[in-house]
Amino acid sequence: MHKFISILGLLLITIFVCKFGAQNIYAQNVADQGKASLWKGFDRFDFKFEGRDARIIAPSQALPGSPWVWRARFPDWHTEADSLLVSEGFHLVYINTDGKFGSPDAVRIWNKFYDHLTQRYKLQKKVALAGVSRGGLFVYNWAAKNPSNVSCIYAEAPVCDFKSWPAGFGASPGSQVDWERLKKEYGFISDEDANLYALNPVDQLAALAKAKIPILHMIALNDKIVPPEENTFPLINKYIRMGGVATVNPCTQGVQNLQGHHFEIETPRVVADFIKYHSINYPLDARDYHEIGSGLQNCYIQFDRKKHGRVAFLGGSITYNPGWRDSVSNFLIKRFPETEFEFIEAGIPSMGTTPAAFRLERDVLLHGKVDLLFEEAAVNDATNGRTRDEQIRAMEGIIRRLRKYNPAIDIVMMHFVDPDKMKSYRSGQEPDVIKNHNQVAAHYNIPTINLAKEVTDRIDHGEFTWEEDFINLHPSPFGQGVYARSIIKFLNDAFNVSTRANDSITSHRLPERLDEFCFDEGSLIDISSAKYSENWYVEASWNPDDGTGVRPNYVNVPMLVGDRPAGWLKFKFRGNAVGIAVAAGQDAGMIEYRIDQGDWSTLDLFTRWSEHLHLPWYYTLASGLMPSDHELEIKIASNKNEKSNGHACRIRYFYVN
Repeated sequence: MHKFISILGLLLITIFVCKFGAQNIYAQNVADQGKASLWKGFDRFDFKFEGRDARIIAPSQALPGSPWVWRARFPDWHTEADSLLVSEGFHLVYINTDGKFGSPDAVRIWNKFYDHLTQRYKLQKKVALAGVSRGGLFVYNWAAKNPSNVSCIYAEAPVCDFKSWPAGFGASPGSQVDWERLKKEYGFISDEDANLYALNPVDQLAALAKAKIPILHMIALNDKIVPPEENTFPLINKYIRMGGVATVNPCTQGVQNLQGHHFEIETPRVVADFIKYHSINYPLDARDYHEIGSGLQNCYIQFDRKKHGRVAFLGGSITYNPGWRDSVSNFLIKRFPETEFEFIEAGIPSMGTTPAAFRLERDVLLHGKVDLLFEEAAVNDATNGRTRDEQIRAMEGIIRRLRKYNPAIDIVMMHFVDPDKMKSYRSGQEPDVIKNHNQVAAHYNIPTINLAKEVTDRIDHGEFTWEEDFINLHPSPFGQGVYARSIIKFLNDAFNVSTRANDSITSHRLPERLDEFCFDEGSLIDISSAKYSENWYVEASWNPDDGTGVRPNYVNVPMLVGDRPAGWLKFKFRGNAVGIAVAAGQDAGMIEYRIDQGDWSTLDLFTRWSEHLHLPWYYTLASGLMPSDHELEIKIASNKNEKSNGHACRIRYFYVN
């Protein structure tokens, strides 16, 4: 029988080694001094570490980085969350220091065991600690000495102050036998000596709070053995006041025994998700979503040698709002500490490539020669319903206009994420707007950063969630950090390319137009250029009085207004495209328009956002025209959108290419 078991153990090891070659080091350890078995279908390896029983339970397929959970005390109690974590790629570890109550000697043993695990088995440097009951003394005391090595702490009915249990100096009945053992282990000569001890978990939280180590406690409110009033509540309240992040989950359902100290964990998935969320590193490589294109050598030389840099950020609300843009600016300042930077913040909410192409001169070029420009529009171009032709014409127009003004400018094109793009990638399709923008980027050899694909992959890889972490297409601070890390990694890589001392700033090649009608000479035209009948008028400082929102540069400014059917407006221009930039609010109407006395077309100015906001909106009325003189005519239609309460057309600018 013993021979059969030995052969079976060897067979298990052999299978494990063959199937998981990267983990064969466990098998070697077992062959040396331990044994292999199965734990809930997973490989368990028991061995001795400096004479103490230890175990590692290995997942079938470890997550990248090899995250792990370290159980303190009672490793076979409430293993539901453990099972979930192992099945999802975590290692589960335990060493028997049971009679040491988290003493300094226990911490010393844990330090050596931690080094053994991270060096021999290459487990992740940051570990999730799990302590049940008196196990709280172990996890908190070890974490206080090693905060940089802890990803999170989960504790179940934890002892946070041994004066409560086992001493029984408060409401807890304590345990006289365990109290005498604890005093001996810690070297206390009396109760009074122990009572003066100031390094209980509740006493040494500062380092944990500074490191922002997340904490989760599962407790029973009627626990008489380890009362939360003497343990969890004082620790958690103190930790939060120090700036720490903590959650307490009272378990109130199911059977509760041993005076409430033994209770059912109602939500093991919550425990597993808490540990998983705070333990998984970013195993995907952001470089997989970067295309270096023509690189950033010109701006690097400008920043590094000429000590002056002008950097522009062109885009919509994700560029307008604080977050990734600030992080990138701070990175550049730190990366080039002797360089004087000027940052142009040209992000405007709701604006995609078409508005950018026509406001480019006003918002970017008038500031002077730009060395590096970040451009994003994939979210708004798709959300705003721009056609394929317009997406390509506008994006190409931006690039050509910039490089006509400064042939040496370096440009980085970014694609941000939204739910529709995630859906496309998950169905195996590249989103149309990204495909269109990338067509332009490839034609001009422009570097790109596909954050839409990167975020989708990271979510699908289990690093974080959309609903709880990224939150929205306007990212949470967490999401802004995801963007910033990827962009900064791209910049670091681009700037680390060796540049010889005799290298100089050179002009980028400007190829033939991809689309002959691209918006590369776009401009905003003042409303004073139009002629109109008595049903139109200029409001010198327009400001609505209807309680809905407005946007900068579209309030307290001149507006050309038509708000009654009939009447006419004529605008003469020279170019191949024309449009109007309007404030489309809750009273936005419909217009009829035509070019060069052609057929009349009808356009509804009311948008899905108009009920709550006088939205700045660019309507391209014609493109692909012959580059000659033309005349645009507009009149207010008698019909209107059923959701609108008026017929208004408020024009802030005409725009022409």
